[in-house]
Amino acid sequence: MTYIVTGGAGFIGSNFLHYIKSKWEEEIVVLDNLSYAADLEFIPKDKQFTFEWCDISNEDQVNYLFKKYKPTKVFHFAAESHVDRSINNYRPFLESNIIGTINLLNASRDVQKFHHISTDEVYGSLEYDSANLFTEDTPYDPRNPYSATKAGSDHCVTAWHNTYGIPYLITNCSNNYGPHQHIEKLIPLVITNALKDEVTYMHGGGHQIRDWLHVHDHCRALVMLDDAEIVDEKYNIGGSCEVRNIDVTKLILAHMNKPNDLIGISHDRPGIDKRYGMDHSKITEDLGWKPEVTFDYGLRSTIAWYLDRLT
Repeated sequence: MTYIVTGGAGFIGSNFLHYIKSKWEEEIVVLDNLSYAADLEFIPKDKQFTFEWCDISNEDQVNYLFKKYKPTKVFHFAAESHVDRSINNYRPFLESNIIGTINLLNASRDVQKFHHISTDEVYGSLEYDSANLFTEDTPYDPRNPYSATKAGSDHCVTAWHNTYGIPYLITNCSNNYGPHQHIEKLIPLVITNALKDEVTYMHGGGHQIRDWLHVHDHCRALVMLDDAEIVDEKYNIGGSCEVRNIDVTKLILAHMNKPNDLIGISHDRPGIDKRYGMDHSKITEDLGWKPEVTFDYGLRSTIAWYLDRLT
């Protein structure tokens, strides 16, 4: 059997490839357009993996590759994902996250499963003092162009299932961190700036709360769901680790023996979300999955990976 993995040279996709390398024997075809956030070096050097350059917003390219490889399953990681970039220019997000997903769905009429990897940002924002968490039944309330396009792609997946019968799985994950992440995201940005003794500026002082999930735990959940042969379902994958951005930044600086003087304050970003918190009880009850990587260990190992790469 052949599986297609989109976005396999990016952050989560490449970690997924390394995770399945010793677990699956299927041929894996990796589709990626090698954007600024991707790196061909992140793909495992193994005959199990075949790389094909592909812009998923190009319908002809997608159709050609699906006809060439006839995949049994599709794991769709590819996405434009940085909120600030979406505010400055939403068009690439529409083309990749919505048009690209539709092109893949149209080419996937005969697959056994289309696994769409999505985000908790589709649910919007929680109040700081709310006892609520995002569940699989939380109404969608995207608050910026990025999350709106991801919400749209989620809806396309279920619509194509309802209309064309494509077996699907949607997983919505909280903030991932770990190796291979582009330096525009908070944790690698703070590490990179600290190495150069430069200030990291926090939106509104960095009081926003995010639920942190190590990418290894995320990949483990995806494989467990596949091993269980679950289709036509939706699962939240959360880290049970809500931490303010300012506190994450201080922890990184402390681990790197850098002063808190390297923290600055900038204006709040338009449409910024206060808090994300994920209820992952469904996948925990169904499969026994729960996050295993502690935030302290995950953060230290992530810092070590970037220091090894950047120094």
